[in-house]
Amino acid sequence: MRWIRSLYDWVLSWAESPYGVAALAVLAFSESSFFPVPPDVLLIALCIGDRKKALWFAAVCAIGSCLGGALGYMIGWGVWSVVDQFFFRYVPGFTEEVFQQVQEYYEEWNFVIVFAAAFTPIPYKVFTIGAGVCRINFVMFMIASLVGRSARFFIVATLIYFFGEPIRGFIDRWFNLLVILFTFLLIGGFIIIKYLPR
Repeated sequence: MRWIRSLYDWVLSWAESPYGVAALAVLAFSESSFFPVPPDVLLIALCIGDRKKALWFAAVCAIGSCLGGALGYMIGWGVWSVVDQFFFRYVPGFTEEVFQQVQEYYEEWNFVIVFAAAFTPIPYKVFTIGAGVCRINFVMFMIASLVGRSARFFIVATLIYFFGEPIRGFIDRWFNLLVILFTFLLIGGFIIIKYLPR
């Protein structure tokens, strides 16, 4: 979609601005509830531009994203019945079918599902709002979000800190696939533990 590409380029342009860090915080915050472009785009560009501050950029990104996740939770908890059609029509990644599936996941997996959504490239915003709609424990939701989001952003920042620009191709090509694989293995471990004979 052309408008998504335009947004992507606009987000990337902030890397050359003196307000890049503030833009990263705002982007990470808004992506957790409604904005379609993930903060990884700007995070990678900022880290490559100043590798010494890579871990600081990751911290800003993680904190902003978790605070945005709290906003998503509040949307689901307080006003979802008023704004649901807006999200289904205009926010990429939101469909009634996907949202229904997320609600079913929450009935059984809570922490694991929030962590998986925070760590992988699947739309985190669907899960933040779904957590509020399902009224899952807010403290547990925030802990899972902080662990998952921090892991994702700090891994990216650490790779760039040590390897610089050459690692960018690896991140673009393989990072999402590897975190999905890791998350499947992690969830698979939980499932095996749950259903082992006692």
